[in-house]
Formats: sequence, C-alpha cells, structure tokens
Amino acid sequence: VNQPESIIPGKPLFFATAMTLGGVATGVLVESHMNRPTKIEGNPDHPSSLGASDAFMQASVLGLYDPDRSQVIRKLGDTATWGDFIGALQPVLNGAKTNGAGLRILTQSTTSPTFGAQMQALLAQYPGMKWHQWEAVNRDGVREGGRMAFGRYVNTHYDFTKANVVVSLGADFLGEGPGHLRYARDFMSRRKVRSVGVPATQSINRLYAIEGSMSNTGSVADHRIVIKPSQMESVARAILAGASAEPVLATLIKDLQANRGASVVIAGEEQPAAVHALAHAINAQLGNIGTTVLVTEPIEVAPVNQLASMQELVRDMNSGAVQALIILSGNPVFDAPADLQFAKALDKVPFRAHHSLYYDETSLRCHWHIPEAHYLETWTDARGHDGTVSIIQPPIAPLYNGRSAHEIIGGLVGGLDQSPDQTV
Repeated sequence: VNQPESIIPGKPLFFATAMTLGGVATGVLVESHMNRPTKIEGNPDHPSSLGASDAFMQASVLGLYDPDRSQVIRKLGDTATWGDFIGALQPVLNGAKTNGAGLRILTQSTTSPTFGAQMQALLAQYPGMKWHQWEAVNRDGVREGGRMAFGRYVNTHYDFTKANVVVSLGADFLGEGPGHLRYARDFMSRRKVRSVGVPATQSINRLYAIEGSMSNTGSVADHRIVIKPSQMESVARAILAGASAEPVLATLIKDLQANRGASVVIAGEEQPAAVHALAHAINAQLGNIGTTVLVTEPIEVAPVNQLASMQELVRDMNSGAVQALIILSGNPVFDAPADLQFAKALDKVPFRAHHSLYYDETSLRCHWHIPEAHYLETWTDARGHDGTVSIIQPPIAPLYNGRSAHEIIGGLVGGLDQSPDQTV
C-alpha cells in the first residue's frame, strides 16, 4: 500500500560504497534490486578502481548470501544474545580498569579513521591494554622495507602514466595488491602511441619483469627475466650498483639511467624487507621519488610488524598475562604460523571472544562468538591505496543481526547504544 521511496520494481538502484581487502579500500558501485544487492562493479569516480573490478569484488556479493555464514551469537556453542555478551563483558572491563594489562585486542590490518579513533579512546581508557594485528597474507616486507629506507613507516604508491621504463622485482602489480586496478589502467595507457587523449603518448613504455614464476605482469612484459627467488636481492643490488655482467641486466640498467625521473622500480608484496629497501634506494638514486614514486604517511591506522605482534601476543598468553582476548575478524587458530602454537596458547586465556563472519576454527576455541556484519550491511570508512578516505555505506540491513567492529569496540568503550552510522 505504501510504496517505498525511490524503489520501482524492475528498475535497479546503485549505491556507492567501498570494499576492503587487507584493510585497503577500493570504491565500488552496488547494483540493488528491491533492496537486494545483486552485482558489484568498480566506481568510476574512485581513484583506486576508476570503474574496474576484480574477482574478489565480483564474488563478494556471494558472501552476503552465503548460507554458511554465522547467524547467531554463541556462548560455549549455545545460542545467546547481544545483551548476554555485554553483560559478560562487564566483569572483564571492571577488572581491566585496575589491571588493563590483562586486556588484549587482536585485529586484522585497518585503515579506517573511525576505528582508529575508537581504538585510541579505548587505549586511553585502559592504559595497560595492548592492540595486536595479524593477517596470514600481510605486508610486513613492504612496511619494514619502507622503514629501513626512510627510518619510519610510510606508504608508497606509483604513477605509471609518467613512467617510460618499469622494472618489476617479483611484483605482480597488474594483478594483485593495493591499487592494482588503477595501476593496470595507468600502465596500459602508455602501451599505445597516440597524439591526442590523456595522456598523449609518442612512445610506449617498457616493462622488465624479474620473477621466479609466471604472473599476470610477467605475461605482458617486454623483457621477462626468470631467476630463483633467492637471487632477487642480489639482482636488486646489481641494479643499485649500476653494473652487471649479465647482458640483459646491463641493458636494463642502461635503460633506467637513460630515464631518470621517468621510471619505476617496484618490489613484490611477498618480497623481503631488504628487497623493498633496495627498490626505494634505486628509485631515489634515479630521481623517481616525487614524480613516478609517491611516498606519503602510512594509510594504516597503526602500522606494525604483524609477525612480531603475533609473537608477542602468544608469549603473553603463555605467561598468563592475558586475562581477556577479543579477536575481531580473521581466523588465527587456522592461519597463524604453526610454530607459534596459537591454539594451545589461546586455551590459557580466561575470557575469549571472536567476532567473525563464520563460526570457524577460532570460534570453536573461544567462549563467545559474535556474527560479523558483511561490508554491504554496515557503515564504516577506510582509505584507498593513495590515502583517499572512502565512506562504506550499507545498501541492505544486516540479514542475521550481525555486528560491526565499531559496535564491539563501542561496547568496550561504553557506547552500548550507538549504531555504526552514528559512529562513522
């Protein structure tokens, strides 16, 4: 009887939001039919996608409707309520006021300014509390390489429209990693000679891919150099030194030196910190920093060495220093390094809670499990690969009364009735 506003049966609505992967946001457009998201595409106005999308973005809508998603709050495996969980938190928080050192929060990587502000408020409220971060596929090499080169954590992104020569040190920058959709478009814009258009190009760029196995980037390289992964650092040192006995490397070095300020040397996400530091040194030597290589403040709220952070958490759990651990997303029981024996250490913590999309291996080892809201079901924010802040808005209400990380932290800080849209 009462027609919902803006909804015409058979005519889709489109919502601008963003999806995070590894904490980094990529802008998307969500096609919605009768308040049901059905298709994900890139947002043409977002600098990290420019309208493009990848397999993760396309598949993310399937996760929204996944029947295996967690649907209820659980206490020791039995159904419970949000009120039960908040009530159980109170003794933990009261104890943390006198002994904040016993409280730990474990999250994945985050670039959300709002979540960062909440965590700072929580840390101020419980000075002895510690915040740990862990992702199985993390960017520790990128972070530590940047710190080795600049003396502090930084964020690096690239302008391939200005690069005449690109050298990949095991970097599949056209197929993976933050900003790869933007990089692919910018790089390919230089593969066609044209006198008009943006940019106008009189000559195409050249790509040297140095890698141990075939990648998307290597498949389009002008020169593909196959080496053992263990040789990558020595190759990078040879490029920095400006001399090599290998003819193909000698040609590469000559090409780079002829294009000072108009080249890019990029190291792969999985490369060790030393290779990333060498890539920064080469770019600095060639005068690329500030032109094709842009170095800014970190986009992550609190960048850390995640392996070291996880090792510290496990040591504290084994020593009995952790009285309460709240895990936001992730599945560390499954994907933490086997030699850390995370599950065994976790069992020693008196209060354990897990916030996750699925009732998984970590949930089974925790006293409490809180269903997580899908990114299409909640408000939040995050930064893109270049630092652009993106608002993440929900085109649909939570299907299973899932909760966002903002609500969990709000419950710890004291904002029990604050909704995610009020927080953001």
